[in-house]
Amino acid sequence: MQAKAQLQNLIRHINEYWLTDASFVVLLVTLIFTVFFLPVLIEFGQMDVFFVNLVFLFLFFTGIWSSANTFLMVLTSLLFVAQLVLRLLRFSSLPVEFYLAERVVGLANMMVFIFLNIRLLFRNDEINLYRVIGAINVYLLLAVLGAFAFEIVNLLLGDSISGLHEFSGLDQDFSVYIYFSLVSLTTVGFGDYIPVNVVSKMISVFLSAVGILYPAIVISKLVGSSVQRKQS
Repeated sequence: MQAKAQLQNLIRHINEYWLTDASFVVLLVTLIFTVFFLPVLIEFGQMDVFFVNLVFLFLFFTGIWSSANTFLMVLTSLLFVAQLVLRLLRFSSLPVEFYLAERVVGLANMMVFIFLNIRLLFRNDEINLYRVIGAINVYLLLAVLGAFAFEIVNLLLGDSISGLHEFSGLDQDFSVYIYFSLVSLTTVGFGDYIPVNVVSKMISVFLSAVGILYPAIVISKLVGSSVQRKQS
């Protein structure tokens, strides 16, 4: 009974932490590593595939604690377990390919995670540095979402984006997908990689539209909330 009480207490503390603004900082550090450093390490062969998968599992695991809503906690828990099982099966000796299913579940996981972080970001009218960090987190999560989407298109249609990179169809391609996703999201458009089918083109256009609209919406929301707090 004592062990059960201690476990429940630990779970409660973890949930309480991830519902505070301070958790945005931990998530930001994780996302900066995932988006900007992990691709470089993958490209130069300095990162083991197992560790790459651990990074994504950590992101999905934090999503479980990002809401106090029972339905959302159950949903994120089921998605995390599904992601964990699929990744374990992929590295097993079974003669079955689980990579596509794993990425589809990962995309669903990321969509729910973005939704949870937007809820946390706008849960009240409080404006502080942590909320600005939270807004950056959502932006970087959208880039990861785009990378997953481009990879799924490649796995389903045999092609997604074209450029200098020779795609292997495995985790090592993440560095190129996240790069092109960021280029689309920021509307930079260097031209070294291009979408090669209508699905990839629409994903790229969607990311570009979100990249333009999201900062404007967030800034207007934060400024409006700040003015409302001062007037009240």
